[in-house]
Amino acid sequence: MRWLLIAALLVALAGCGDDDELVVSAASSLTEPLTTCSGDDVKLAFGGSDELAAQIRQGVKPDVYAAANMELPNELYEEGLLEEPLTFAFNELVIAVPDGSEITAVGALARPGVKLAIGAETVPVGSYTRAALSRLPPEQERKILGNVRSEEPDVKGVVGKLTQGAADAGFVYRTDLVDGLKAVALPQRLQPNVAYGAAAVKGAGDDARRYLASLNGGACAEALRAAGFGTP
Repeated sequence: MRWLLIAALLVALAGCGDDDELVVSAASSLTEPLTTCSGDDVKLAFGGSDELAAQIRQGVKPDVYAAANMELPNELYEEGLLEEPLTFAFNELVIAVPDGSEITAVGALARPGVKLAIGAETVPVGSYTRAALSRLPPEQERKILGNVRSEEPDVKGVVGKLTQGAADAGFVYRTDLVDGLKAVALPQRLQPNVAYGAAAVKGAGDDARRYLASLNGGACAEALRAAGFGTP
């Protein structure tokens, strides 16, 4: 299973690194900016925010956890597994469709035959998607959810279904659009507050706190802005 691979990676990183290496467990939607801003002394493990949180609960101990929502870091903080989380970035939920698609609004997702890919309910992008759809008229929401053909473990999985031609549309973050895909914006009344949270794992050293500071006002904050994220 995918979460077992993530666990193995984190354990390997934690076990083979020296005292100067920092292990950062982060949402897959952060791959581009964090890869850009992190030095050779930082080991990155990307995956679904929920999967990575589950690994921390099971005893895997990266130094920093960065999620695509605030709920998961806050839960881990309340459980005594993280230091107090901070909000370090914002994103926008959009409908991604292939270039040339005739889908131009959320209502079109309710048409018969539309193949829709979304995130699984436990991953932030899936939770945000369901929150947005819940604000539609019930019958329209029901028809759209009835067109779901794939529920993915992270946003990269949704993008993959679209680029492979296995879906006609999918809910992703604006920063995850790739060549061949375009965004259909959601009406503001449907748009969830997509806030990213991060924290040092309990027992992590000062390097973890310095990395968090970089997310909020250093090299990583600059990389996040360059990748299209909003920052505080």
